[in-house]
Amino acid sequence: MSTAALKLGQGIHVMHLFYRLDRRIWSTLPAGESSSAQGRLEELVGLHPGPAHPRILTLANVGGKADLGFMLFAEGLDQMGRMHRAVEACFPPGALVPVYSYLSVTELPEYVSTDDDLKRMLQHGERKLVEGTPEFATAFAAAQERNIEYQHYRLYPELDDWPILCFYGMSKRRQGGDNWYSLDFDARKRLMAGHARTGRKYAGRISQLITGSTGLDEWEWGVTLLAHQLDAVKEIVYEMRFDEVSARFGDFGPFFVNLRLSPGAVWEHLRM
Repeated sequence: MSTAALKLGQGIHVMHLFYRLDRRIWSTLPAGESSSAQGRLEELVGLHPGPAHPRILTLANVGGKADLGFMLFAEGLDQMGRMHRAVEACFPPGALVPVYSYLSVTELPEYVSTDDDLKRMLQHGERKLVEGTPEFATAFAAAQERNIEYQHYRLYPELDDWPILCFYGMSKRRQGGDNWYSLDFDARKRLMAGHARTGRKYAGRISQLITGSTGLDEWEWGVTLLAHQLDAVKEIVYEMRFDEVSARFGDFGPFFVNLRLSPGAVWEHLRM
């Protein structure tokens, strides 16, 4: 089979991995083996530095659900599989105990702005520009450029180098009168627009990546939030739950809060 067939039509694969460290096995390692494992991981991460893909981020989990974690980005599914196993091979056999894994892909939202949407925003927004004027043409061209850039980075993200990374899965509810998929497209787009307005209030405090996982894992989307301070994560999740799209239609998985650290800093943090 051609490896080209394992690439997506657009976008890349994303994997979140969380592990516990078997301290009993770790405590019996021969002298120097911990340092060797650290060196192997540092070399592997150095081979996949990003900024987009391939890339491996190393994490130290906070809160006790896991000890350490990784976030992987790869163009091909076969490449993702090799990177996953290469991470585990850095550690002595049995020393890593899998806790949670999540496979998803980058994607464009179903409700991405069209040219007509951009025109309406310019006509009915704060500036109320008139189509056919030079001002409108200039503003419309700039809006189109921003929209193209937004779509590119949704498909090929370059994550901000912020120190806190929170991950969780979410799905849209399908229960009785609260069935997201029974709503028509315009209703769903309106609700998601309100959700996006809430998110934009946290610009500079939260950077997010939403990846799709319908048919790939247990939730429909994976949500990765980056922050400088943990209260920003708490506040955006809390406020967004008052949006109808979350209050009526959102179900959420477990939350994993992590520190983004280099392999050496992970070793120091976990006293490995």
